Amino acid sequence: MRIGIIGAGGVGGYFGARLATAGDEVTFVARGRHLAAIREHGLTVRSPLGDMRVPSDVVVPSISDLAAPDLIVVAVKLWDTEDVARQLAPLAEGGAAVVSFQNGMRKDTVLGRHLPAGSILGGVGYISAFIEEPGVVVHNGTLQRLVFGEYDRKESPRSRLFLDRCLAAGIDAEISGDIERTIWEKFVFLVGLSATTSAVRQPIGVVRGTAGSRSLLRDVMHEVVDVGRAKGVALDPGFADDRLAFCDTLPATMSSSMHNDLLRGNRLEVGWLSGAVADLGAELGVATPRNRAVADILSPYALGDPAAAA
Repeated sequence: MRIGIIGAGGVGGYFGARLATAGDEVTFVARGRHLAAIREHGLTVRSPLGDMRVPSDVVVPSISDLAAPDLIVVAVKLWDTEDVARQLAPLAEGGAAVVSFQNGMRKDTVLGRHLPAGSILGGVGYISAFIEEPGVVVHNGTLQRLVFGEYDRKESPRSRLFLDRCLAAGIDAEISGDIERTIWEKFVFLVGLSATTSAVRQPIGVVRGTAGSRSLLRDVMHEVVDVGRAKGVALDPGFADDRLAFCDTLPATMSSSMHNDLLRGNRLEVGWLSGAVADLGAELGVATPRNRAVADILSPYALGDPAAAA
């Protein structure tokens, strides 16, 4: 397949490198120092599953530089989605499929404002990876999984082809028969992990091992389930407890990308995570006091470290 990867960070860099190494024609869209480093040295991915290096000629600075891709993977931070969607419109109208592996549950709604509805596949990514330095992506652990599918719940030739290419590249992947529910199931866990590790400023081991913060973790996830069910998503009423048990199986040192961004003074996705839960809950008449509190606590850091800005 000809695949365009918008964003060569942890998600886009890792999965794009896997696909490129397996022989697919992958082109990354990157910017800034990361773009410059890849152009000079190529993209290096360090992983317990085997290191990879993609040559320097696979990166371009603009979406308009992509040459007729079959599939476009969106892997940028959520606040860039609107701008990316506008730029993707000509490619999607020309027949390219678009799948986002971003965080959150609003991503495809934003894409749908600018792209043909039939062009969008739903997607969920599971991985812990980040840019260690410009041109270098590091994969933590061995989890690396993609789940995707059509919103009409039918298996399409394009989703089957992408699955085949992922499996050929050594990516753990599957097609979901209900991708909206799959997205929300990840969202429940993601909001819980990001909210608590960021608010407590500790990894999951500390959060789950202390009575008060463990209660916070459970309540945050339960509110997400309540909001999803009110929206019509077929989530099990006890799914938050299921995810809490899952959190007990995670390495104690595991944290969230939002916690890492907070520690580095970077902009946060809190408005698309706990903030989005609180906002949607208000629209649907569902109480979300824990998520609203987290969003308020982290609001001074939403655009980055205020001390650094000063």
